[in-house]
Amino acid sequence: MKRLFALTAIALAASAAPFEFRDIAPESIELREGASPVYVYHHGVVRKSGAPEDRARCCYLHPVYTPAGTVLTDDFPADHYHHRGIFWAWPVVVVDGERLDGWLLKGLRARFVRWLAREAGPDKARLAVENAWMAGERAVVRETVEILARPASGGRRELDFRLVFEAIGAPVELRGEPAEAKGYGGFSVRFAPRQETVILTDTGRESADSNMAPHRWAALEAVYSGRRAALRIDIDPSHPGFPNGWCLRHYGFLGVNYPGLSAHRLEVGRPLELRYRVTLSDLER
Repeated sequence: MKRLFALTAIALAASAAPFEFRDIAPESIELREGASPVYVYHHGVVRKSGAPEDRARCCYLHPVYTPAGTVLTDDFPADHYHHRGIFWAWPVVVVDGERLDGWLLKGLRARFVRWLAREAGPDKARLAVENAWMAGERAVVRETVEILARPASGGRRELDFRLVFEAIGAPVELRGEPAEAKGYGGFSVRFAPRQETVILTDTGRESADSNMAPHRWAALEAVYSGRRAALRIDIDPSHPGFPNGWCLRHYGFLGVNYPGLSAHRLEVGRPLELRYRVTLSDLER
């Protein structure tokens, strides 16, 4: 009988889901692993007092936490009000010959359409959502976002992102920022205030900011309120143009530049798929 009770307890413990999705505001959903927050995804419009009204936005992650609870992302920073946690946006989006800007939110904004999955289990949590890029009241791109979280282990947590974009009705062109050949635009992270910032890539420590230098991965390590932590972005080898150029900024920004200074034409019925892994780590000082 004791053995039966022991086996039952083990089975119950194994079936207990460490992950949980919670609606924390009308516009926001939080993922938790047990008592620890993992991230907040904003599916509704977010505003901030003091920030310009035209920077209101949705469909991004902030805050994003390490397993120990250190917040690594920032939102509405005063030097770049349009930066928003973990996000994906392009400064040049051409619709019917007109240049729109999803980076600075000029003429183009994302809008939540529907949940595709909100699954929390013992070994993973999967969030999937369909959004639309809106040019005024016209939907021009269908965006599908899938985020897979695994349990934290050894002071690390991995988030896998799958992003799919498809033109609606007519082709749409994406390009990075052409000014000064910077090329930024795509999957991006804005970091919280911190000290002792170090940027690392597959070629070593980056002493200076850079534009369009190709790397397989990039990471930013720093001290946040006395805690050292890191966030690393790995580009999936299936990514078009791999290894891709980057926007690396020691003020606290990492971005994968795709398609960079060239253009990618989104066609109706021919979706573009982009995959990334984000690793969040607690480090010893």
